[in-house]
Amino acid sequence: MIDTILIDQPHPYPPIHTAVTQPFWEALEEGRFITTRGIDGDPVFPPRAFDKQTWSRDIEWVELSERGILYALTAVHAAPAAFAGETPYSVCIVDLDEGIRLATRFLGDVTTPLDTPIELVAVKYTDSITYAARSVIE
Repeated sequence: MIDTILIDQPHPYPPIHTAVTQPFWEALEEGRFITTRGIDGDPVFPPRAFDKQTWSRDIEWVELSERGILYALTAVHAAPAAFAGETPYSVCIVDLDEGIRLATRFLGDVTTPLDTPIELVAVKYTDSITYAARSVIE
């Protein structure tokens, strides 16, 4: 179960929900980080309606550990208009324990060393939910 951080304002650019990704967003609301994989394949992110290796539509939903390692980190100072009021903010690339590499917002200091253990958290705005990463070393 991942922690949820509450933000008392609307999301500046809410994520798009589709029929394929809706189970992911519902699980995130419950504190679970899930994705898809082919029946005999590896998990992929973002969730897909097909196996990326075989193109089979025979997929299943799997829960991920929400843990990983910080692969890359940077601060954003010149942001798109929707996020201009939040600058500077940090974004990162994370290697999850399951072998998935994903990009997300980083909740922490931009000087956090690479290879630092991280965890994913849910970030609940007044109008939507998303996710971010933070260091597990406080």
